[in-house]
Parts: sequence; C-alpha cells; structure tokens
Amino acid sequence: MNFKHVNAFCFLLVCAALALSQTPTAKRSGDWTIRSADTAGTVHFSLMDSKKDHQFNHSSDWPVSDMHGLDVTKSGHQEVHFAINRDAGNFDCSGFLDSGEGAGIFHFSPEAKYPQQMSALGFSGVDADKQFSMAIFDVTIKFAQEMKDEHLRGLDTDKLIAFKIFGVTPAFIHDIRAAGLEASDSDKLVAYRIHGVSPEFVRDIRAEGIKISDGDKFIAFRIHGVSPEMVRALRQAGYEADADKLIAMRIHGASPEWISDLKKDGYDHIDLDKLIAFRIHGVSPDFIEQLQKLGYQHP
Repeated sequence: MNFKHVNAFCFLLVCAALALSQTPTAKRSGDWTIRSADTAGTVHFSLMDSKKDHQFNHSSDWPVSDMHGLDVTKSGHQEVHFAINRDAGNFDCSGFLDSGEGAGIFHFSPEAKYPQQMSALGFSGVDADKQFSMAIFDVTIKFAQEMKDEHLRGLDTDKLIAFKIFGVTPAFIHDIRAAGLEASDSDKLVAYRIHGVSPEFVRDIRAEGIKISDGDKFIAFRIHGVSPEMVRALRQAGYEADADKLIAMRIHGASPEWISDLKKDGYDHIDLDKLIAFRIHGVSPDFIEQLQKLGYQHP
C-alpha cells in the first residue's frame, strides 16, 4: 500500500468515525418539570437540556396518559419513575412530585431504526437533534405515512415537525379541502393553522356573501382582522366590499364604527375608496369638526 493509499484509507476512517459520532444513536439527558394544566387529563411538561455546545427548552401541555407509570392524583410528596414511549425514542424520567407538581431528570434513548424508517418514506436528514425533536412532538411513522399519502408540495422532515407543532392533521387537510380551499402546499397549511384559517371561519365568511376560494385572502383576513362581524356591520351601514377592499379597510383603520362617526358629520354614503383615502391622509371626524368651526362646510 503506497502513501497515497494510506492517506486515503485514513481519511475514510476519519469520515466513518465522524459519521458514527453524528448518528442519532447517542443518548441524551436533561431535566424535566411538571406543573398543573388547565385542561383535564393534561400536565404542563417541560424538558430542559443545557450543555456547553447547545441548549434546549421545551414546554407544552402533555396528556398524562402518555406518561406510563405516573400518578399525578396522589397528594403529598412521592418519588416517581415514568416512561414516555415514542416511535423516535423513549424518555425515561425519574424524580419527585409534590401534590401533582415536581421535577427530575430524564434520559432519552433514540430508536435506532427510526431514521431508516423515515428515510424509507422519503423523509431524510433525521440527525440526533431532529430525532429528539420528533420524539418530543410525537412524529410517528404512521403520521409520516399519512402525510405522504396527501401528496403535499414541499413536504419534508422539518414540515412534519411543524405540522405536529401547529396541528396540521389529515382531518384538518380534508376539512379545508371540503371547504373549497387549496390544501396541497405544506407551507400554506402551516400558515392556515398559525393564523387561524379554519373550515368554520371559511364557512362564516362565505355566509356573509364573500364568495372567495383564495387561501391567501383568507390568511390576510385573519392577519388584518377581517371578520364575519365586520362584513355584517358594513352591510348594515349600506356597503358591500370585496375581499381586497375589506383588507385595505382593516389595514388603514376604516372600521364600521369610524364610518358611523363620519356619518354624524354629514359624510353619508361615501364610496369605500374615498373612505380608505380619508384614513390614509388623516381625514377624521375631529379634523372635519375643526374645519367646521373655522367656517368651512363640507360636504
């Protein structure tokens, strides 16, 4: 074996060692806390992992049924040991509870087969950190398969985690599609959930006569506060606004209440474009009243 071959062989050994050190088979540990939660059957569960090279802190409400061996109904002080089993790995937790609240340490053991199982479904890049997150958010093999079966654009491993965080489920996708909205883009589905575009919201808006199917418009409605109540109030004031004008009115603050105040100063049945222009340029009931005091009468 010549020198070049030795160097190449050593390089391959180093690469293999690095690859093994980065595979998601190493255990990790940290601290956990439990506090009472508002929803029955759940606890507020926190996991903390602080090391020199990284920090992690996650808190959310977890079903007590996921914590095998834990009884939060006992009063007084108790030593506890419970397990949380996920497809991505298992959390072994020990510590104490005092009347349902407490703390301790956890040890996470990743499931060695999980990265390969996810890869077989087309979801690559499951490193140690990502597998830990997927265990926390309970990204199961079944969930990954269900989402793959929806034939979504932009679906990858990170989107699976985002879906679990924000509550994008197969049922939500089916309901959104039944409501007539586009539901084949992964980013848009996450945006729907973040901003509260639900099938119920879509139906309520359409019931007020706004017959649109543009998902981006519904997202904009939620961002800027266009509601069924706003549409109804405008109609009662004699206005029929399309989607773009409704968004513009909310952006610039041309609310039904503000329009009512203008009417008191004689500005009745002004078209919506003028009302929006009033708000853009600062024409307000106070401004009109000041002009009237100066002797200017308009309209």
